[in-house]
Amino acid sequence: MSTIRIGTRGSALALAQTQAVANRIAATAGTDVELVVITTHGDTSKEPLSGLGGTGVFASALREALLNGDCDAIVHSFKDLPTALYPGLVVGATPRRADARDVLCARDGLTLETLPEGARVGTGSPRRVAQLLKARPDLFVVDIRGNVDTRLGRVAAGDLDAVVLAAAGLSRLGLLSAVEGEYLELSDWPTAPGQGSLAIEVREGRLDRPLGTALAAINHATSQATTTAERLVLARLEAGCAAPIGAMAAIDDGLLFLTATVYSPDGARSIVSSHAATPDSHSVIHLVEAAQDVSERVARDLIQGGAADFAPMKVTS
Repeated sequence: MSTIRIGTRGSALALAQTQAVANRIAATAGTDVELVVITTHGDTSKEPLSGLGGTGVFASALREALLNGDCDAIVHSFKDLPTALYPGLVVGATPRRADARDVLCARDGLTLETLPEGARVGTGSPRRVAQLLKARPDLFVVDIRGNVDTRLGRVAAGDLDAVVLAAAGLSRLGLLSAVEGEYLELSDWPTAPGQGSLAIEVREGRLDRPLGTALAAINHATSQATTTAERLVLARLEAGCAAPIGAMAAIDDGLLFLTATVYSPDGARSIVSSHAATPDSHSVIHLVEAAQDVSERVARDLIQGGAADFAPMKVTS
């Protein structure tokens, strides 16, 4: 494999995070790496994300390009990747996770608490809508599309009082220092399963040595385990509950902790479950086994608590 080709969307954020992965692969594999820009339906459509089908709207074209041999690997924001297996493809690596928190980017240094009554807050995520309304039922939440600059521009122009964005995306674009915002702590504001993580997807059974060696080197076992736990809760709930879901997993003192929250779309109700598991070791296999164990118990609690009775809504964040 003389040149490794990595598929990506053409947005500024996708290019930034894919280039970071490409640099690490090139350094480890000792070979040239080329980015292949692929346009997805989610990039060209003007429909709201929830109307497009939510999760996966940005992934399908990338996956087809990979299967067709147009590239050797593709990079996804893990939160945008459907939980169902895609025939012929596997996740080859999960690099170290970035900050999983959301950030409220508001005018005049306002916070979620100090936003004026009836303030206009923009987001395209049903999960964030529910959380905003749970915290502040008086807010007017506006469905928005567009890249990070477009969203921040609406606040600067006075069209919106605030927008909610992912800290990881702002960091990868080099915007954290330029954006005045309030970090929303995971204990009160759990984010989308897998938020802050990247997934590098490859063709199953066709991983050549330079790429395979590089992916093994950049895979981060803890990030793989925590994102697996969060995404397995989502996978187990989607059959009977498509309401907005936030999840947070962490490994501390040898325990894998997982907390997940299901919200009614209007934020009026929520159900929370927390469990922990003890991995037999810190090997990838044992960490993933613990993730499977704890996610089953959390999902069971949420379903028994009535999460499936919440009004359906696609999970898009």
